[in-house]
Amino acid sequence: MTHSTRTLAIFCKVVDNYGDIGICWRLGRQIAHEHGVEVTLWVDDLKSFQRICPEVVVDAPRQLVQGVTVLHWQGKDGSFAPQDIPDVVIEFFGVDLPPAYVEAMAAREPRPVWINYEGLSAEEWVEGCHRMPSMHPRLPITKYFFFPGFTGKTGGLLHEARLLAERARFQPAPFLASLGLSRNEIDAFKVSLFCYPHAPVAELFDAWAQGGQPVACLVPEGVAAGTVRGFLGKEPVAGASAARGMLTVRVLPFVPQPDYDKLLWSCDFNIVRGEDSWVRAQWAAKPFIWHIYPQDENLHHKKLRAFLQRYADGIGSLERVALGFNGACTEADWPGAWQALLDDFPGLVSRAKTWEREMLENGDLVSNLLSFAGSLR
Repeated sequence: MTHSTRTLAIFCKVVDNYGDIGICWRLGRQIAHEHGVEVTLWVDDLKSFQRICPEVVVDAPRQLVQGVTVLHWQGKDGSFAPQDIPDVVIEFFGVDLPPAYVEAMAAREPRPVWINYEGLSAEEWVEGCHRMPSMHPRLPITKYFFFPGFTGKTGGLLHEARLLAERARFQPAPFLASLGLSRNEIDAFKVSLFCYPHAPVAELFDAWAQGGQPVACLVPEGVAAGTVRGFLGKEPVAGASAARGMLTVRVLPFVPQPDYDKLLWSCDFNIVRGEDSWVRAQWAAKPFIWHIYPQDENLHHKKLRAFLQRYADGIGSLERVALGFNGACTEADWPGAWQALLDDFPGLVSRAKTWEREMLENGDLVSNLLSFAGSLR
């Protein structure tokens, strides 16, 4: 262990169904498994947690899951003593900790390192705010802001030490067959689809159906349910599939996190949403577009453009499809937009691999975070 952290707590409130708990679960699991830290994960929504980790018991107030203590955070301010407080406390994305917990943090000696783990953004201002302190207005304790990011002036991206080696050993065909795909679907151009309900999925379906190559679109159960139901002509339950023109749509079961990584590795193109799957798509090193969580006054479009400015590297067809899919511009010709992307596909594949090398140079987020916490103790 290269840091002084022995115990750590993460507080997570689920807002984006799976993105918040997805990040916190990967974060806590990696800290425990790779750094020998005793991790406690406070979560307010165990049902969403169970969708990505089936062994979670939804009515258990306390449980041990893969070496991480999981506590059901029910929003009630209980009683906490200074000895209950770990070495490091992480609040995910500005959640409000129980006031009594903060009081106990301030009374602990030595005081814990208090970190606000912020959302991932490619905007330039992030670099200036990374590691910035914020003193509590009343108590003698300071909170520090920690930003994941895409440059060496941020915390980098979450990725496990073994991830790329596991991906290199992975064989997609048996995995896809285990999900029910036929030989023709396995041989087709495969697209994974994980998006929010307002995405223009019907327009993409039409473009793929009219296109010049077979496309297999793999959709987790519950995603784009209305459009998928319309395409299938039946309920979009796991295992359901239908074909029209050059497109086959297949509904997959909602798989645990490790299998979702394998799905991203197996596809030629990935459509991902939120933050957790966005990061995993980057570590898949495959071309992708990101469906960003909507914000008031279209602030998400600004964040999307900031990322595309870094990632797309001037590949106009990728920017066009990504902006159109997010409603940041009006796309009147989806078949043309998709064909332009296919024409640029070798460049997209090359860019995905170059991007991965660039991100690896920033180090892994967990090591960077624990090193920072250690420097404050």
